[in-house]
Amino acid sequence: MKACGVIVEYNPFHYGHKYHIEKAKKISNADCMIAVMSGSFLQRGEPAIVDKFHRAKAALSSGIDILLELPYHYSVQSSDLFAKGTVSTLNEIGVKSICFGSESGSIKSFIEGYQLLKNEQHQFDHYVQYFLTKGNSFPAANQKAFEAIGLKHIDMVQPNNILGFSYVKQILNNQYPIEPQTIKRIKNDFHEKVITNKIASATSIRKELTEADWTKSVTDALPTPSIEQLKNYYEHTETWHHWEAYFSLLRYRILSMSLSQLALIQGVDEGLEHRVKKTIINAKNFQDWMNSLKSKRYTEVRLQRMATHILTNTTKKESNAFTRLSTVPYLRLLGMTETGQTYLNQIKKRLETPLISNLSAKYASLINTDEKALQVYYSILAPENQIQLRKQEFQLPILN
Repeated sequence: MKACGVIVEYNPFHYGHKYHIEKAKKISNADCMIAVMSGSFLQRGEPAIVDKFHRAKAALSSGIDILLELPYHYSVQSSDLFAKGTVSTLNEIGVKSICFGSESGSIKSFIEGYQLLKNEQHQFDHYVQYFLTKGNSFPAANQKAFEAIGLKHIDMVQPNNILGFSYVKQILNNQYPIEPQTIKRIKNDFHEKVITNKIASATSIRKELTEADWTKSVTDALPTPSIEQLKNYYEHTETWHHWEAYFSLLRYRILSMSLSQLALIQGVDEGLEHRVKKTIINAKNFQDWMNSLKSKRYTEVRLQRMATHILTNTTKKESNAFTRLSTVPYLRLLGMTETGQTYLNQIKKRLETPLISNLSAKYASLINTDEKALQVYYSILAPENQIQLRKQEFQLPILN
């Protein structure tokens, strides 16, 4: 069987994701679609709107055959480390191709860009540092450096292009036997906040979920399985997960930590602990805190990732020990279809990385950070909900 991999967050699963799966399966000629998905907290440093199990169920009913969870230490990271975790996960599970969505839509441009960067890496690094000294944010300095070395065919400000470029770098740098492919993102912009098409941005859908009568406002933008899983989660918990719901807990964590303790946390760099302590005292809510904390040097996304690590008490030492590994140390299976089960039966003897299907005692120490993140994620729910939902960790994978 031939497998195609996709890198996802499904926050929540919408028609754009369904389009991506269908196109990826077609252009890769795959028999099995495998997704690696961020778990409780996402790449941009924010909680997923509903938990990983409900998002997995929606995906497995909409074209995905195997759903793997990306370890926390890779999921809440910059694009290169995020790509390292996702691409190495898909390589370990044996995919022949990886198809990602991009604003570019041209895989040739990504590969040519990779070759250019490889030849001009020293100059690129020099330009990044130069533009940082001129007061540019890191994303802006990065973009200007790409332009300075002659990369003009890809807009490296666009988030999906940035991630896609990182995926291609991981595949080619490691000489993985994987063909990179891309499809052009259609309809709404990544950050679009208003639903105007059937294929809408996840940002606009989340905004409607948290601010409006979602049963009326978002149903046209979501496939039935996604609606069912969102409805099921909300009816049981009466909760959508977003940063404001965690602000009191985050504020307590920061105020109760010393400066030296804060400095140990992943993402708290260059003396940032002082600014973190100073600004949190008068912050009225999470967005108010972000507004007082961010600067040209520290973007909101970078600060959100830092805040996530503070919330989960993730240290630099823990994170570095994990991300310095040459590949992911385990594969966390959340669910599969019958097609996915057939694929796993065919390749399981060739797997060199442990395939973990639940939080058993055998692997508890290996995935303890993911479990810790999930417990923090559930902490805003009523205790009875926390107990009930956490049981999913100990059950067999979802079989759709």
